[in-house]
Amino acid sequence: MSAAVKTAGQVLAVVAVASLLALLVWKVVASDDGVAGSLARGESVVAPAFTLPRLGTEGTLSLASLRGKGVVVNFWASWCIPCKEEAPFLQKTYQRYRARGLVVVGIDAQDFRQDALRFMKRYGITYPVVYDGKGSTLGTWGVTGFPETFFVDRRGKLVGEQIVGGADVERNRPAFDRGVQLALQR
Repeated sequence: MSAAVKTAGQVLAVVAVASLLALLVWKVVASDDGVAGSLARGESVVAPAFTLPRLGTEGTLSLASLRGKGVVVNFWASWCIPCKEEAPFLQKTYQRYRARGLVVVGIDAQDFRQDALRFMKRYGITYPVVYDGKGSTLGTWGVTGFPETFFVDRRGKLVGEQIVGGADVERNRPAFDRGVQLALQR
């Protein structure tokens, strides 16, 4: 192999690697962070629609069917340790505010249906829970881990801030309480 061909091959390899690196950087910078990113930037955002099968009962539940109510949307999975810790807190929140029109909706994602049903039984969850085994809702909402919680007002808009991690932990409680109050405003 001649020196010119060898040099050309090396240049081509460097260009290919540089192109792939540039593509990776562009993808990270330009990635769609779902509504979580818009919410974090202070933009007014309509909560992404979903219709998913209910867990523990027949039928489906759509976010649109809850219009007129304040909604706490909590993404969780049965294998998630902070989800186990916050489950009783979310159940108490549902019991405390449901007479005022608040609905807590759990979205069990990237999980096994039977594991989720055992989780619900173990923690006495009576609020509506839907099953998103493949995680089809995660991207549009901008969910990057579990648990994450969002607040939807009576008009279907996201309010407050996204809670990353357990809603019951001290650092998240003030934001959670504000989110509930904003979701319930008329």
